[in-house]
Amino acid sequence: MATLLYRLGRFAFRRRGLTAVLWLLVLLGAGFAASSAPAPPADTFSMPGTESQKAFDLLEEKFPAAGAEGASARVVVRAPRGERITEARNKTSVAELVDELRGDPGVSRVTDPFTSGAVSKDGTTAYAVATYEATATELTDTQHDALEKSLRSGRASGLTVEAGGDAVKVDTAMSGVGEKIGVLISALVLLMTFGSLIAAGMPLLTAVVGVGIGISSITALGSTLGLSATTSNLAMMLGLAVGIDYALFVVSRYRSEKLEGHDRQEAAGRAVGTAGSAVVFAGLTVIVALAGLSVVNIPVLTKMGLAAAGTVAVAVLIAITLVPALLGFAPVRVLRRRDRAAFRGKPLSARKQRKAAKRAAKEAARRPNLGSRWAGYVLRHPVAVLLVGVVGLGALAMPAADLRLGLPGEGTMAPDTTQRKAYDMLSASFGDGFNGPLTVTVEAPKATEAAKTVAARFGEQDGVASVTPATVNKAGDTALFTVVPVSGPGESATEDLVRTLRRSAGGLEGSTGSEILITGQTALVIDFSHTLDDALLPYLGLVVGLAFLLLMVVFRSVLVPFKAALGFLLSVGAALGAVVAVFQQGHLADLFGVDQPGPVVSTMPILMIGVVFGLAMDYEVFLVSRMREAYVHGASPAEAVVTGFRYGGRVVAAAAVIMISVFSGFIAEDNDLVKMMGFALASAVLFDAFVVRMAIVPALFALLGAKAWWLPRWLDVILPDLDVEGAKLGRGRTGVRSASRRADRERELIR
Repeated sequence: MATLLYRLGRFAFRRRGLTAVLWLLVLLGAGFAASSAPAPPADTFSMPGTESQKAFDLLEEKFPAAGAEGASARVVVRAPRGERITEARNKTSVAELVDELRGDPGVSRVTDPFTSGAVSKDGTTAYAVATYEATATELTDTQHDALEKSLRSGRASGLTVEAGGDAVKVDTAMSGVGEKIGVLISALVLLMTFGSLIAAGMPLLTAVVGVGIGISSITALGSTLGLSATTSNLAMMLGLAVGIDYALFVVSRYRSEKLEGHDRQEAAGRAVGTAGSAVVFAGLTVIVALAGLSVVNIPVLTKMGLAAAGTVAVAVLIAITLVPALLGFAPVRVLRRRDRAAFRGKPLSARKQRKAAKRAAKEAARRPNLGSRWAGYVLRHPVAVLLVGVVGLGALAMPAADLRLGLPGEGTMAPDTTQRKAYDMLSASFGDGFNGPLTVTVEAPKATEAAKTVAARFGEQDGVASVTPATVNKAGDTALFTVVPVSGPGESATEDLVRTLRRSAGGLEGSTGSEILITGQTALVIDFSHTLDDALLPYLGLVVGLAFLLLMVVFRSVLVPFKAALGFLLSVGAALGAVVAVFQQGHLADLFGVDQPGPVVSTMPILMIGVVFGLAMDYEVFLVSRMREAYVHGASPAEAVVTGFRYGGRVVAAAAVIMISVFSGFIAEDNDLVKMMGFALASAVLFDAFVVRMAIVPALFALLGAKAWWLPRWLDVILPDLDVEGAKLGRGRTGVRSASRRADRERELIR
């Protein structure tokens, strides 16, 4: 592997013009395809195999007219304090509001609350439903503005008027603020790390190119593969972060090889052969984790994971081809200013290479960097560091025991939004369960009689507030009615009621000769949570198992991938605990812009697990591969740890800070899932990079010693030797001498 990538790096460096032009053509081609592609489809949500989805499919088949209806707005009106909505003056104001809604562009019909029975028992509140011809995604700004104008007119008459429903405008588009913040902080970190504008700008440029190709490809294939506009959210977030990090590692390794005296093309080849190998395998772990989301069997997660995996694959290809090509355009200017003078002009002679290596060795011996000093400290106090890290992450993970899952809705919106106000008004006047009705379908040869029997039995159940009369389709073989619970949609009592009704339905199916299905938003959330729960263990088993095998091949060790997986569980548990503490329990909610604490978005944990596992393996590969490289070249286990931190610690820390800044930028977005994912990923990277990989991992290496690299002989024979550490590239006399000098200094640090 290292030899192949070494040759690829030399070729890209040598034919830099051709390589750059080819990538430019790919970017332009993807951009052109995206600009000429049809608009992406609207977001659709389906869960094959669940009762809720089966009921939705049945309704679409048996009641096609209902499915053909467009968006709707439920306009809630409340009389002034001390008055009733049925008083003459208020009734006239409501009638005027209904008439104005009927005149709004695109409205097909509006129900009258006084004739449709939509008035609360206390007479203070009523609601009208405005149905549009177009779907929610097809509504124009003019139609949204007309609805807002009608609401303002109703308020001007003295009524309290709010609206909910999918026809009410909700701004869920990515504002771009997160990307800008992340890129800005990343630029500052890169500049501080490299001390060169050229070197700092190179990872940013290549990351933008990779994200541009990835997002453009997703847009171009949107209508063909059914990828909605939100499919690219995760790809944007992750592609930008890993694109910067992967390029950062290759550029950093090139600078290291150059300072050891290698000529430009050789340094580029070695950088791609060593750091590029780590990038390839780190990228593979991310791709495996994201593609593994397919086992959940929820199409929206599958599409999101595969789209992000494709963007990561592009980032890997760019890191091992475009980055060495760009290094060829500025082979010296990527170095720090004080290091450039020795490398200007012709390539160094053998004597000058030896002098450069000697100078680098003296510099390292005179001033060991922070990574070396930290590694030495951990090696001297492994037990204390291990205990502090494990106990600290365990404490942070404790709030995760209170995790509650849910899907975002009007009840979880900010209290100052019109949707949330309408939701609260309906709950207060019509009951908590009014916002979470259950839809029951009854399919039978004599659907009318069967539905009456089922509705009567369901109405007798505890926790049921009311049951509406059944509606039968034209064929007379399917009926549906609505069950309104006493409790709200997010309460455990409602979930228990759904289970009770489904058990009761199983007993009624035989006596009525029907098939009874229960669906609705509340039932959908329950089924969604069950689907994720059932898929979580198989998903973890698949991802961790494949990554374990991959890391075992990379590091030729059993214990290294095992402790990598355990460290991942610690960091993901701590991150999940932080999410629960902030987004569910409301701690520091104002600081992070959380308007309304509530249940954690159901898709967040499994998405976070997939992404964080990939990123955790990134840091494991980048840091430990340098240790492995030193170990196979003769260093002791302790010396290998110091070497890994000397050359990898600073870069891994910079990469982690970059990822944290990129992910933290997305906390500024209004989209609930994006905000929560940004916080979760930033927290997970913080815990994994700086606690697990920087503290717990070296402490375990110190305790295990040479046993960390143990591999059974029979396994060593059957595993392929991919040479990720670049042992077959050879070091040459210069590299051997400089390595010997470094080893002397590392022994002093350990002592």
